[in-house]
Amino acid sequence: MNTMTLWNITPWEFAALAAAALLVGFSKTAVSGANTVSLAIFAAVLPARASTGVLLPILIAGDVLAVLTYRRHAHWPTLWKLFPAVAAGVVVGTVFLVWADDAMVRTSIGAILLFMAGVTVWRRRKAESADAAEEPDSVATRAGRIKARSYGVMGGFTTMVANAGGPVMSMYLLSAGFRKLGFLGTSAFFFLIVNVSKVPFSVGLGLIDGHSLLLDAALVAFVLPGALIGKWAVDRINQRLFERLVIAATILGGLQLLLR
Repeated sequence: MNTMTLWNITPWEFAALAAAALLVGFSKTAVSGANTVSLAIFAAVLPARASTGVLLPILIAGDVLAVLTYRRHAHWPTLWKLFPAVAAGVVVGTVFLVWADDAMVRTSIGAILLFMAGVTVWRRRKAESADAAEEPDSVATRAGRIKARSYGVMGGFTTMVANAGGPVMSMYLLSAGFRKLGFLGTSAFFFLIVNVSKVPFSVGLGLIDGHSLLLDAALVAFVLPGALIGKWAVDRINQRLFERLVIAATILGGLQLLLR
C-alpha cells in the first residue's frame, strides 16, 4: 500500500503530520512538553486511538536524538526512583485503554496536566526553585520519593494512553529543581526507555502494525531537522524563559485535550 494512501491521507494532511514530526524533534532537544501540539495534530488527522501507535515510533526517534545530544547531563538517581512507578502507570494505562473511549481519555489527561501545571507554578513562586543547585537531591528525602512515585504513576499512565507523558514529567523535573541541561538529559533517557518499553503493549493492542510503520517510515525523516533546530534554540534560551515555555506548553496541551 502506498504510504500516502494510508488512513486516506491527503497531501495536506501528510504535510501537517510532517510538521508535527518536526515539532517532536524540536521538543525533544529544546522545550519538553511542546509535543502535545504534535499529539493534537496526529489525533486530528488520524483516528484517535490509531494516532498513538503511529506517533510512538516518531517519539522514539526523537528520544534517540535527544540522548545523543544530552546524554552527559542525565541524573540517574532520579531515573531509578521513577521507573518502578512508571511501569505501574503503564500497566494501569493499558488496562484503561481496553475499555475507555477517546473522550474519557482526553478529559482525564487534560485535567491531570492542568492540575499539575497549577501546582508547579504555585510551588515555584513559593520556593523560588530557579535558584536550585545543578544536582537535584529531592529523591533522597521521604517527601521526594513520594512525589517521584506519584508523578511516575501519572507519567506512565498518560504516556501509555495518549503519548502525553511529556508534560507530566516536565512538571516533575521542574518541581524537583532541575536546571536546563539536567532537565533535558534526564528526560531524554527517561522517555527513550519508557517509550521503547511501551512498544509490546501497543502492538498487543493493535495500535502498531505494518501500515502504521509504513507511515512512520515516511515521517521519521522530519524529526532530525526539528532536533537540530531545537539544539540551536536551547543554547539561546535562558533558564527562566525555558521554564515558562515548558509550563506554557503543558497548559496548552491540557486545554487542547479538554476542549477537543
